[in-house]
Amino acid sequence: MDRKLIDLLCSPDTRQPLSLLDARGLDALNHAIGAGGVVKADGSAQAHTLREALLTRDRKQVFRVDDGIPVLLAEEAIATAQIADFPEK
Repeated sequence: MDRKLIDLLCSPDTRQPLSLLDARGLDALNHAIGAGGVVKADGSAQAHTLREALLTRDRKQVFRVDDGIPVLLAEEAIATAQIADFPEK
């Protein structure tokens, strides 16, 4: 994703700035998705692994990026607390 675009984006519910999720975080997230243990804020399962994602500053929420387009809907947020080995930093 374009760095200038990322700098303009924020979480739809907390208004926190977003940053691109690093490789370690993405690997942990995709591992949990593959194991079938990840649900979105609306209670539905996140069935597909992600190629890119955005992370809130407090590292509590992840928003997927589909084909370069950020999906910034509160109900689509993924809480990182449900990912056992999600890196703290």
